[in-house]
This record gives sequence, C-alpha cells and structure tokens, in this order.
Amino acid sequence: MNWALDPDDTRMKEYFYPELEKDVLFPQGYIAEHSGHSRGSTVDLTLFDMSSEKEVDMGGTFDYFGELSHPDYTDISEEQYASKMLLREIMMKHGFKPLPEEWWHFTLENEPYPDTYFTFPINSESLKKR
Repeated sequence: MNWALDPDDTRMKEYFYPELEKDVLFPQGYIAEHSGHSRGSTVDLTLFDMSSEKEVDMGGTFDYFGELSHPDYTDISEEQYASKMLLREIMMKHGFKPLPEEWWHFTLENEPYPDTYFTFPINSESLKKR
C-alpha cells in the first residue's frame, strides 16, 4: 500500500504498468486497499510445465497492470489464451472466482473469513513447529 499510495514512486512503471498512470491502478481494480490475500482466501498462481521445468507462457507477465492481463484478452497466441482459460476453468471448478483484471488472481467463493483481514507477519520463524 505504501508504494501504491506514493505518486512519486514510479520506478517500476515501464515493467508493470507502462500503458497506465499510477493514479488509475485503484479505480481500475488492479490494486485494492483491502485484499483477499490478507484474508487467506485469495491466491495468485500460474501453470507450471513439469517436463520443461518452466512456467507456462500465459501471454503476459505476472502482475502486469493492463489489458494484456485480463483473462478475456485475445490478442495473444491461441496456445497462450488456451493456457489462461485452462487455469481459469480449473480454479472455477474447484470453488474459486477469477478477478476480471488479472488472469492469475483467484478468490475462494465461500471464504471462511470474508470480513477479516489478518495482520500478523508470516515468515519462516512463524511456521516452525514448537
């Protein structure tokens, strides 16, 4: 949030949002003040090809803010589009709803804590068995 709210920090503009101005990232839904990620119900993910040991080409980079990231964007190869649709289909089949702006972003439909935003730190120390 600190980065998103700082209009002067545009160091990553060329990589993540070259077609947009930073002040539209909230209104256009690319960044949310309160995220399902901090409720433990939202994941960002992609497909991975076990034979090549590489991420599947989805037609655009992860966390890119622009039309290229929309799941229904079709100005990419048929294979890239099919990969995005496969991921979407699998996630929806298993109870996740997609975000219209990001092909990689899915939220559990029946969230166990829909109104709770967890604020405790997650790190390797907090995961160690006691």
